[in-house]
Amino acid sequence: MTPKENYFRLLSGEIPEYIPTMFEDRAGRFNEELLTPQAAPDGPVVTSWGVRYVGAPDMNFGAMPDPAQKLLPDITKWRDYIKMPDLSGFDWEKYYTDKIKDIDRSQKYIAVGGGDYFLTLVSFMGFEDTLLALYEEPEEVKALLEYVSEFYLTVLKKQIYYIHPEVLGMMDDDSAALAPFFSVDMYKEFFKPFHKLHTDIAHENNMFVERHDCGKCEAFIPDWLDLGICSWNPAQTMNDLPGIKKKYGRKLAIVGGWDHIKYDNTCDVDELREALYTYVDTFAPDGGFVFSAMIGGPPDDPETKKRQDIVNEVYEHYAKDYYKTH
Repeated sequence: MTPKENYFRLLSGEIPEYIPTMFEDRAGRFNEELLTPQAAPDGPVVTSWGVRYVGAPDMNFGAMPDPAQKLLPDITKWRDYIKMPDLSGFDWEKYYTDKIKDIDRSQKYIAVGGGDYFLTLVSFMGFEDTLLALYEEPEEVKALLEYVSEFYLTVLKKQIYYIHPEVLGMMDDDSAALAPFFSVDMYKEFFKPFHKLHTDIAHENNMFVERHDCGKCEAFIPDWLDLGICSWNPAQTMNDLPGIKKKYGRKLAIVGGWDHIKYDNTCDVDELREALYTYVDTFAPDGGFVFSAMIGGPPDDPETKKRQDIVNEVYEHYAKDYYKTH
């Protein structure tokens, strides 16, 4: 069974042959320039909407909107400032054919992204102004989201037509470490309808739908399940993950659950090893789990390598074949 087949078994709600790891080579990846960039390691990246993203070494070059830029100073004037990318005459077939020509589809699946409506607003007008706009000008926010959605859905439909992806990975970080940025009711009002447009198209085309959401976002899980989302990463530990696993089981695979903040820099190898065993024993039983333990620190640091070797050892000799040995 290939890593792709094994992972799809997990996403289908079945117990996989072995516990997948977040870092195995199962996905054929390509850089989608038409959507929000994930990284900016080589300097600023300007999107088709005109948003400038920057990265920094201490953030692993993850792409963030440049705080020095604000495209939209007033939500009520968005029609003057936000212009849909002009793709008239764009060669969609060549664009996507070139992107995936070297991916072995028998061994790897293709996941496409999108649906980051809250973060798109933040990229246009900043975090504080976005939250104020949700309260002060809700109808203008919805009108702007409808405008943005027209483009995002066009890209998704073209991806499906030319690439035939198997997975939709929806990313829209909407929570801090202690609480979401807005209420569940506001999610239902502003963002869920647009997320549903994406998930409906994905399900119509037999795609799995995964959700990326950092922070304490567990309040949104019932809505995710209503949208047909079947896995969640990075499933951070400020959420009640044991309770979530008990309540939802294999309906929502936990692709994460590792307390990297606590164990990134631990010098006690016995403590680290024991934490890894506990991690696996907590989330592996009855499936719905992807081993996602990671170690921070400079990769060329001997101490980092020693800790990473322990992670690899526990995965290979304890976690991977858990369903054969337990």
